[in-house]
Amino acid sequence: MKTADFLTPKIVLGSGSVANRYFYNVDFPRGHIALKSLNAELVDGGGNPVPLYETYLHHWVVIKYYARIGAGEISELVDNLSLNSSDYISGRNDGICQDDVNGQFFGSGSETRKTETRVPDPYGIEFGNPADLPSGFEEKWLINVHAIDTRGVVDKLGCTECRCDLYNVTKDEHGRPLSADYNGGFSCCYEGTQCRLKQGYESIKRNVYLKYTVKWVDMDTSILPVRIYIFDITDLWKRTSDSTGINFEHDCKVEYEIEPCNATGWAHEGCIDTKRVSLDMPFSGYLLYGYGHQHAGGTGSALYREDGRVMCSSKPIYGKGEEVGNEAGYIVGISSCYPKPGTMKISKGETLILESNYSNIRRHTGVMGLFSIFVADQLPKPMPDLDIVAQKQEGVSFLSMV
Repeated sequence: MKTADFLTPKIVLGSGSVANRYFYNVDFPRGHIALKSLNAELVDGGGNPVPLYETYLHHWVVIKYYARIGAGEISELVDNLSLNSSDYISGRNDGICQDDVNGQFFGSGSETRKTETRVPDPYGIEFGNPADLPSGFEEKWLINVHAIDTRGVVDKLGCTECRCDLYNVTKDEHGRPLSADYNGGFSCCYEGTQCRLKQGYESIKRNVYLKYTVKWVDMDTSILPVRIYIFDITDLWKRTSDSTGINFEHDCKVEYEIEPCNATGWAHEGCIDTKRVSLDMPFSGYLLYGYGHQHAGGTGSALYREDGRVMCSSKPIYGKGEEVGNEAGYIVGISSCYPKPGTMKISKGETLILESNYSNIRRHTGVMGLFSIFVADQLPKPMPDLDIVAQKQEGVSFLSMV
């Protein structure tokens, strides 16, 4: 096993400011490898972890792409739509959302410090296979970091949920007017926006970095590759009514809004918003690992078979203190599931149900309900029973393994 820590270029944040940066051709293990885990956190210029109540890590994602050999570098300020040019090809995961939405191989948010991402043995996520490289291209990596500085803001939760009124935003980053019923989300907290500060609070700038830790092994025949699929609770997919019943259009909106359970403001702990989506699987394989991604207010998510049996569930872990990794009120981790290999098979065409639950005592804007799974096409060959038989032949003793 090999392990390495890397840092993105610096991100400069002032009090209440937002960074949504795209860093291309970042440092990453090279060669034909099998990834075993990848995790990350925000650190300051001294390498110290940054608490969530000072800088909220909305999300980070790691995306593979192919660049034509000799092509110039992409500006770090442009998003991954630029990969649709003739010099760059997206190398997304095997997920079902279209238009490269949720195409990352790894990613997380505030829960990153306490979320396990280990790929169980003898499996690994294969990268750098020369046979997979498009002719004339090389494999590279992109990291997107979306961070919100909440020092001195009037409403920390409102800023992290990207409420439009707190950002004084009426247009998205492309200058298009927002709809009247859009209360918050990505379109209000893009690069360069500013959340409202307390009166008289002086903005203070500092540098932060995404520190990402990668563990991997060299790829060989003992490693079985896995595929990554990401499901989205906002997927608008519907089964077709024609004879084939096949529909490949998975329009994933990524975020959604949750209305409060009582307009009068009275609420109780039983106020839970449950969202479900049914999806027909376009693949088959064995489920090895799974975990969800939710924002503050999330109470858990799960993947079910059509008959209601749970395949994999994931619940957020909320902090209860002030120390880094245990920040009160924030999701600081999320549980993952590791079914025993071979016990959870997914069949092509099978219908699975994704569920995402949130407390709706209050309104939540810009929330997410993603669910990532690792799937293997094959299982390891069973080891033979070690029935050791002592034999003696022509004066020579043998130990035969039957």
